[in-house]
Amino acid sequence: MAAENPLDAFMERIPEINELSSEKKERLGMIVGHVDEVVGLEHLVKCLTEDTSTSGDGIIRCYVGFEPSGKAHIGWKVLSLQLRRMLDADTNVLVFLADWHAWVNDKFGGDMDAIQTTARYMEETFRALLGNPPEGPGPGQLQFKWASEVMESSEYWARVLRCSKGATLAMVRKTFTIMGRDEASSDHDLSKFYYPAMQAADIFEMNIDIAIGGMDQRKAHMFMRDVASKYGWEKATCLHTPIISSLKASGSRMESFDHKMSKSDPAGALLLHDTHERIRKKMRKAYLDPEDQNSPVYELAEHIVLPEFGEIVVTPDPRFGEPSTWTTLEAFKEAVTNGTLHPLDAKFGVADGLAKGLQSVEAYFDANPDALNAVTALMQA
Repeated sequence: MAAENPLDAFMERIPEINELSSEKKERLGMIVGHVDEVVGLEHLVKCLTEDTSTSGDGIIRCYVGFEPSGKAHIGWKVLSLQLRRMLDADTNVLVFLADWHAWVNDKFGGDMDAIQTTARYMEETFRALLGNPPEGPGPGQLQFKWASEVMESSEYWARVLRCSKGATLAMVRKTFTIMGRDEASSDHDLSKFYYPAMQAADIFEMNIDIAIGGMDQRKAHMFMRDVASKYGWEKATCLHTPIISSLKASGSRMESFDHKMSKSDPAGALLLHDTHERIRKKMRKAYLDPEDQNSPVYELAEHIVLPEFGEIVVTPDPRFGEPSTWTTLEAFKEAVTNGTLHPLDAKFGVADGLAKGLQSVEAYFDANPDALNAVTALMQA
């Protein structure tokens, strides 16, 4: 979205925005200004207008859920940049480590010890990505919660059943893409049909005001909002961030998200722990056609490098060109299209920006290596 005034798109539909103080408008703009889609903004505006929240204490809680399933790829940078904005906007950021959801989804063959080892690595990864912010339940703080903690409550399971009530098998099948599965993949496994109800129950159980996820999580969030309508429960505002494509992806983007980056395809994914040299090596092979406006290189520039640094710095071999700096995606694309910028130089410029943004992650794990070492050993076993 990233409009000059990101609130303009909502002013007519939600006139209450105009009643907010300049400080609250700034907070709201920070929250919604860089996402692909906002659904149900009315709830968040109400929270800001009335100094309230779903929990009633005025602390706006946002949540993002992750299945622990291995090492993180560069797509996590998109979410972490958004979560950093949420912290700066004085919301409480809750990273939900969905260990039981990963078990349902057959991650690590259902080995819960491996799943939870990876969850501990994920905690450390978000500390690194977010600059080790203060932790706790207050505004501007980060907290972690595990599914295995939430699921100890009998009230949680009552919510799961309520969320399941009235949901047909056909309806639930349509949400299987949130697990990275097609609709016909799980007829032999009843537990997977509870997954969407569990994800909705998570949000209600933790009094979440803002649910954040990639566009691939949209169906889960819409399922949650449908359940809320049915029972008169508070509907969390939903923010959907862009999906980064595989480095090998080309052509138009399909709703199936088959194009998205996945660490299961090493050649098509950049990992957070890749060295600068390795990032350049992978980016060398990334799809970039000067005549095609769709490229994972452009996505990485738009959603990571430009938001983080405000510029893309291209430093070609001195034999072939002069250094250049690009501050807008449009100008960067145009330079590639008209031949001002060689595609390989463009790729390396983006690669260098990505590597710069990962220096703090490398430094963090150099100082705190245990969790990463445990997952590395797990992946090599």
